[in-house]
Amino acid sequence: MSTIALTELLGAPVADSSGVAYGRVREVAITPAEDRARVSTLIVRTKEGDRLLPFSSVSSLNGGIRASSSASKWPAVESEGLFLLERDLLDQQIIDVHGRKVVRVNDVDLHPETTGGQVKLKVGSVDVGARGAVRRLLKGVVPMGALKRMLERIPPRLIPWDFVDLIETDPARRVKLKISHERLAKLHPADIADIIEELAPSERKAVFQTLDEEVAADALEEVEPKVQKSIVESLGSERAAEIVEEMNPAAAADLLADLPDESTSEILEEMEPEEREEVAELLEFHENTAAGRMNTEYVALDSRATVNDAIEALRHFEGGVESVHTIFLLDGEGKLIGEVPLARLVLAKSDDGLLSLAAEPLISCHAGAREKEVTELFDKYNLVVLPVVDDRGVLTGVITSDDVISLLRAKH
Repeated sequence: MSTIALTELLGAPVADSSGVAYGRVREVAITPAEDRARVSTLIVRTKEGDRLLPFSSVSSLNGGIRASSSASKWPAVESEGLFLLERDLLDQQIIDVHGRKVVRVNDVDLHPETTGGQVKLKVGSVDVGARGAVRRLLKGVVPMGALKRMLERIPPRLIPWDFVDLIETDPARRVKLKISHERLAKLHPADIADIIEELAPSERKAVFQTLDEEVAADALEEVEPKVQKSIVESLGSERAAEIVEEMNPAAAADLLADLPDESTSEILEEMEPEEREEVAELLEFHENTAAGRMNTEYVALDSRATVNDAIEALRHFEGGVESVHTIFLLDGEGKLIGEVPLARLVLAKSDDGLLSLAAEPLISCHAGAREKEVTELFDKYNLVVLPVVDDRGVLTGVITSDDVISLLRAKH
């Protein structure tokens, strides 16, 4: 038996065991708690009102629905626990991780099969392409034969039902791909951000409730500031803190600075002491200065350290990869006196002193430097990272090229 489209089944005539047409299919339902793929029930519109026809009582699908039971035994509709394919799936947005975008469900392909004389119907895939849209648009307008010939010329765009996971974002029911598992998490954070920005607010919240904290943090850093704020405000302070803790401290501070003071305080209160202190310190700086843009995750060692010391420090560094381009060298008072590009460590001996590998000239900026000065330094010296120092020359943070790109993007 060939595949049946959901939109072809909707409106199909339904006859009871006597062969008398008793109504038409109004809805097709599954019971996820029992079987997430098998159609469990048809809701039939009759003159007496809607009735539930258990699919186990369906004896034939050819030329309409034929039931093996009397219509008098079909109970009134009680939809609790049922997932209605038209109501809860058609026109809903789902995440296509292969195409890296949000797509709309235009139809559902249902696969009939007969086992031991029993007719079964399973959800095979969702149609997110033009074929499903055309079928729905022209159903009842174009003769069925002509419509089927037309549809054969349109390539299908299907997402297997196994790739679709059902969730509810109260009060609306929604559908998503298995974002709590590995598929979405393996995308680049920028691709996840693009997907997030296309979703409705309730769906964005659902994504960030299920993603791993590190993946959620990386994605949140790529999202537009207004959307960032909306997402964090929709989450509870505890969940928001779990994600913010994993963010680049500078990005976290920028985000919290845009929130109402009460929300910022609640999130900071939920954060671990070390991360809270780091972000709170950055919040004290003016956003449009170097200190307001700097990142406090970097690798700094005493100027007497060796290459071996640097390698050990890198092994234990828990910050972002973009922050380990350079090893910074400090004197006994924490003042910046040199920097060693990571590439120089590769060619050096393990007992070589880092100070002998330091690059010249040493470029840095003051914590109070304006954003324009920071971007000019990156442009003039083709920098990847820029150290930030205070009035005494003590290293207080670094600005990476990623920070500058984010800064320039925010200006446009």
